[in-house]
Amino acid sequence: MADENREYTRLPLLALRGLHVFPGMLLTFDVERPASVASLNLAVKNDQLIFLAAQKDLTVDMPREDGLYHVGTVCRVRQQLRQPRGNLCRVMVEGLYRAQAVSMQCNQQGYMAFTYPLEDKAERVSATRMEALLRGCLSQFEEYVRLNNDMISEQLLSLLGNPTPDYVSNYIAQNVHFGVEDRQAILEERYPSRRLTLINHLLKRELEVMRIERELSEATQEAMNRSQRDYYLREEMKIIQSELGEDDDIEVYRAKIEALPVSDEIREKLNKELGRLAKQPFGSAEAAVVRNYLDTCLELPWGVKTRETINIARARKKLDDDHFGLEKVKERILEYLAVKQLSPDIKGGLLCLVGPPGTGKTSIAQSIAAATNRKLVRISLGGVHDEAEIRGHRRTYIGSMPGRIINGIIQAGSCNPLMVLDEIDKLGSDYRGDPSAALLEALDGEQNSTFRDHFLELPFDLSGVFFITTANTTDTIPRPLLDRMEIIELSSYTDEEKLEIAKRHLIPKQKKKHGLKGAQLRLSDDAVRQIISGYTRESGVRTLEREIAHVCRKAAGGIAEGRFKGLSLHADGVAEVLGPVKFKPDQMRLRDEIGLVRGLAYTSVGGEVLDVEVAVVEGSGKLELTGNLGDVMKESAKAAVTYIRSRASVLGIDPDFSKNRDIHIHFPEGAVPKDGPSAGITMTVALISALTGCPVRRDIAMTGEVTLRGRVLPIGGLREKTMAALRAGVKTVILPTENESDLETIDQTVRRQLSFVTAETVDDILDLVLVRPKDMPALGQPLPVGGSELIGVRQ
Repeated sequence: MADENREYTRLPLLALRGLHVFPGMLLTFDVERPASVASLNLAVKNDQLIFLAAQKDLTVDMPREDGLYHVGTVCRVRQQLRQPRGNLCRVMVEGLYRAQAVSMQCNQQGYMAFTYPLEDKAERVSATRMEALLRGCLSQFEEYVRLNNDMISEQLLSLLGNPTPDYVSNYIAQNVHFGVEDRQAILEERYPSRRLTLINHLLKRELEVMRIERELSEATQEAMNRSQRDYYLREEMKIIQSELGEDDDIEVYRAKIEALPVSDEIREKLNKELGRLAKQPFGSAEAAVVRNYLDTCLELPWGVKTRETINIARARKKLDDDHFGLEKVKERILEYLAVKQLSPDIKGGLLCLVGPPGTGKTSIAQSIAAATNRKLVRISLGGVHDEAEIRGHRRTYIGSMPGRIINGIIQAGSCNPLMVLDEIDKLGSDYRGDPSAALLEALDGEQNSTFRDHFLELPFDLSGVFFITTANTTDTIPRPLLDRMEIIELSSYTDEEKLEIAKRHLIPKQKKKHGLKGAQLRLSDDAVRQIISGYTRESGVRTLEREIAHVCRKAAGGIAEGRFKGLSLHADGVAEVLGPVKFKPDQMRLRDEIGLVRGLAYTSVGGEVLDVEVAVVEGSGKLELTGNLGDVMKESAKAAVTYIRSRASVLGIDPDFSKNRDIHIHFPEGAVPKDGPSAGITMTVALISALTGCPVRRDIAMTGEVTLRGRVLPIGGLREKTMAALRAGVKTVILPTENESDLETIDQTVRRQLSFVTAETVDDILDLVLVRPKDMPALGQPLPVGGSELIGVRQ
């Protein structure tokens, strides 16, 4: 099986863990395993020779033949020293030559191996290349010695004294911390030049690792030195502060906490946090978090309240001076003050002001704060989606802070401010939580005395806060939140109210803003009315204020250029200053028409007149609805058709119209979305007019929801709708019977100029709204042939 010319030597075998011995090198190591001690004793008894081979897996206690490398080193045992404890023996060996084991015997009595020597192979390498490899190894080993604090410079001198390829490679491989596999590769390499090349590569990698380790060690040491320096400086600072009699931060915090008028629970919690701060090293991240928490808690106005004004007469004057109209709001505030005067211990209130944009919801809250002598805090909730915006972030998050309510309390510096929660109907919700749900506790008078912010984690009393929320509509406010609020509706302003607001507030404000004195700009009442009717179409007065500002700029420009000394504006001169009229008033139609009815609608900018057109043509019974209608309005149209089918004989309509006629219902201004049930009566009358051929009176407008049996149900927004009817020249308004009580809320000017007719069913108004020709049969009689094509005109 082996070469017959090769001589084999049977030698004791010693397995090494993580060690290698190279020829010409000395190695001292401990022997403890029984099999290794037996092999060592056998070598000592014979000729002191032993074969040392490294094992592949260091965790194996009794490796087998396949667990050992077969290339190793034949060594001579130079010294053996037994230790007093157990079988431990320290031995020194000297490597003689490389050898390979062809077979091994592994058992408890000792390891044996049949070996033969491995000679270096001859190679054709130039002396120049060999010299370059030697120099590279020596240069890198010198750098290794310099970076390794465990090695001494004499080791380099020992290497320079014998710079042969064999000695250099064996010495470096023995003394440099290469891995087991790398050392084994060097040991097995039989070409000297390749051995030096491999050592060059391994040394280069080891040096790079050592440089990185040194950089990390230096950075760590520098940080430690800086930390120790900061520690000494802080200790010296404490001593200096103590000598100067200055209190440190901990004592300052402790004094402030003791002075707070809070419960024992809150004081105990703050002292606990102060204890945590005292244990933290200076400048640590945790110390900064605790300081921020303590600063926030100490900034809160615990027990601090402003003294409220209970002079009702002065409060009434303040409210009247700041706002025209809004009688319901003013009355509610004065009632609150009256109760406060009789019962000073009453808690703060909660109002929700609902109305179109520009009607003064936010500004009335500011006037209430001034009238009651409360600090004002305004919080805008429009677009808020994160629950933490209301209740704060927990302190486990980086950059955590209290919610907007607690921040508002800190900003006010008082426990009983007037807090305005603006645009509460614009709250949103997403994966970060529902802010409206977080408001439930804060706005509930039975719960907010122990309101807990996530950041504070302490109960704070919000029962003294007067909350005022504002909204454009209550439709998007969650029902549990809406249930906690007292709703006060702010309706649209009439033209006369806008005139008074402009004269009392807007014109003086804009004149002052633009630097105009009293005589430099004068606007007549007719001019203001012209601006209101021709250049604005809104529920509030924001656009009116912008147009007045436009007039002020024109006046300021003319005065600055010297074209005139003052501007006196009348109705006929408004177009010259503001340009062509933007909104033309709705004109009365010249004649009564078939299938065309005037309805009344309520939009976000107030009331509007909404015409309904119906056309009936030959067909197969299709119903077409156009005009950008919502689902509710489409359902109202279907309900109207079903009602007419059920009453066809009474109304004098062909019972088969749903089979041989196509009906098209259209609402003009198709770009504007429309929805709601209040156009039901309008569509019903228009359909009856188109199917019977009877025109509809042009001076009548109507509103109301219609059921399948023709009942007229109540609607909302009656004040705004009647004002729109008056602007359009309508003389009579038809409204549901159940809305008759709402006539008390209509402006008296509108009520005097319009006549109102209440309807319980559709049949109640047909004789009033339809113009029946003289030859038209009465209701309940069949129509003559072609009756549906009659066209009636009422001049």
